[in-house]
Amino acid sequence: MFGEMRRKEKQLSDLDSIEIINNGEFGILSTIGSNGYPYGTPLNYVYYNDVIYFHSAAEGHKIDNMENNRRVSFCITSDVELLPERFGTKYRSVVVFGKASEAFDPEKENALTALIKKYSGQFLEKGKKYIISSKDKTRVFKIEIEHMAGKSNG
Repeated sequence: MFGEMRRKEKQLSDLDSIEIINNGEFGILSTIGSNGYPYGTPLNYVYYNDVIYFHSAAEGHKIDNMENNRRVSFCITSDVELLPERFGTKYRSVVVFGKASEAFDPEKENALTALIKKYSGQFLEKGKKYIISSKDKTRVFKIEIEHMAGKSNG
């Protein structure tokens, strides 16, 4: 179902791939629209309980796409260094493939708390209050990972 990496010497282990997922600042969610075109959306996320979670507004293009086709990919890149003298780039990346679905309470609240801990850990108590006041206006989705491919170039 998923192709093998062509350059095996650049392939990362699942453990290294999960490290990139855990430490990434943002990722690009790719969905497929009803018109057949791909749509990439940069977003914040958290890897929690072996699942990737992200929050969203109540409606929008990516939600329409996920309702049309639950299959998604999610790409995270880290440790990027331009190497102009070599006409290249050093990086580590992971592409995740899976199915997206909506998370509901208590999973939704746990995922929102995990997002606060990742991005605003020093404001955890304030973040918990924010979750309570805004969670009815926020949707949370999860990507259950079916396959991932990590790669290092340098």
